[in-house]
Amino acid sequence: MVHSVTGSEFEKLVQTFFKEKQGLYLRIRMDVPVGLGKKKKNHRFDLGSQSPPIVVECKCHGWTGGGNAPSAKLSIWGEAMLYFLGAPKEFRKIFVVKRSINNEIPLAEHYLKRYGHLVPDDVEIWEFDPITKEGRRVN
Repeated sequence: MVHSVTGSEFEKLVQTFFKEKQGLYLRIRMDVPVGLGKKKKNHRFDLGSQSPPIVVECKCHGWTGGGNAPSAKLSIWGEAMLYFLGAPKEFRKIFVVKRSINNEIPLAEHYLKRYGHLVPDDVEIWEFDPITKEGRRVN
């Protein structure tokens, strides 16, 4: 049986991981003004901290049952990159995805191979396994 977690459970596991393994105290849901020009609007990131300034988006997606990339969900990952691009420059930007493997290819690495050109240079892509509670940066 495949163990699945909800998005909110995944966020809490990621929050605990960064606290215990990275020494980062992140709160659940943090509003930060974002925008690509002068106009800004608050966006609620999944996790964050004002001091030090960090914003985190978490995605608990995996390969489809048929072994295909979940293209609709990956477009949501692209939307997250846009929010990171519009976030204040002083913020550390972390995108955490659930570890999901198909034919020995992690979904995070598939995303970077296919869409890495759309990931801002200052965005860290992390992969987190909710079963082992281990994480690693993949870019």
